[in-house]
Amino acid sequence: MKLLTHNMLQCTVKGVTKGYPLKIEAVKYEEREADFNPDFLRHIFPKIDFPALREAAEALGVTDLPPQADASMLDDEDFLRKFHHALMEVHLEEGALICPETGRKFPVSKGIPNMLLNEDEI
Repeated sequence: MKLLTHNMLQCTVKGVTKGYPLKIEAVKYEEREADFNPDFLRHIFPKIDFPALREAAEALGVTDLPPQADASMLDDEDFLRKFHHALMEVHLEEGALICPETGRKFPVSKGIPNMLLNEDEI
């Protein structure tokens, strides 16, 4: 699961009001090279919760993202390459996504998060 995907997921358990961002409990993660596309990065940047991305990236060992980011940084190729690496090349393969409010763990297996709820959570 790319961190791009992680940035869009939230806990939808009944009654949860603070289900985002999901914490990452990593058992296995890997890096896979992906084509660098600056135009895509500039387009997706406003839709990304950067503090959540940075926290997720740090959970997977990526520590070179700046503490904060804004649109003025999108002309800096060094920043774009770091943003690209965290967003598109770091993959959570095995582990769990954890609801920040309830602690409910959603397993991630073979890179696929299982966000299905139990009957009593709907």
